[in-house]
Amino acid sequence: MIGLDTNVLVRYATLDDPAQAAVAEQLMDSLSPEAPGFVSQVALVESVWVLRRLFAADDESISVFVGRLLDAREIVVENADGAHRALAETGGGPEFTDALVSQAGLVAGCEHTVTFDKRAAQLEGMQLARV
Repeated sequence: MIGLDTNVLVRYATLDDPAQAAVAEQLMDSLSPEAPGFVSQVALVESVWVLRRLFAADDESISVFVGRLLDAREIVVENADGAHRALAETGGGPEFTDALVSQAGLVAGCEHTVTFDKRAAQLEGMQLARV
């Protein structure tokens, strides 16, 4: 298994840099269920952020991107169950990364995750911090 960094995932998804995209495609094509690529939660969150902020990806595009990673037999996503739940809860919307943070806390045994973000506080496992 090899780890896949954010920039590899983004180059593969966007094909914005021809030279790096070619290497990313070759790398992704070399993966298999026996020798998979690993996507950490950090790389997943960063990738979603970059796609949304720098490439103006919409909710559906984010949902497809995350869904393809989760469904690929040659990719292992850290806390895949939590990512599936976060995707189901948000549809790939702007709250996806908050939902993923919340799911990570729940998997770790947290009662809830405290936030100042009123929208994020509506997600499963999140609680608004009172000021």
